[in-house]
Amino acid sequence: VRLVESGGGSVQAGDSLRVSCTASGGSFSTYAMGWFRAVSGEEREFVASISRSGNTVYYADSVKGRFTISREDAKNTVTLQMDSLKIEHTAVYYCAEDREKRGVPSRSYMYQYWGQGTQVTVSS
Repeated sequence: VRLVESGGGSVQAGDSLRVSCTASGGSFSTYAMGWFRAVSGEEREFVASISRSGNTVYYADSVKGRFTISREDAKNTVTLQMDSLKIEHTAVYYCAEDREKRGVPSRSYMYQYWGQGTQVTVSS
């Protein structure tokens, strides 16, 4: 199993950025997927998750209306579209995979596989 994030970078406040995660190994369409973020020295924080079908999504309150999670099973990819970024969105963003057939898991311990993370830096 391998999860590889891409699309991170440095942007200015108010800009948009899209980060993606491509999975290999297993049956991607049967797994719920999630995004978390972490600031150096702190625990990973839930950002968003999407169900196996893609019909159900769940967001942290702090990103509702600003971030959008989606998936494209044909490409084994889950994407996080981040709009109107703020300085406080600066973090390493991680994608994660849950194979336990849960709905839209929001706790890190619910995920079995993780990517290496991609840095998102928002400056003023």
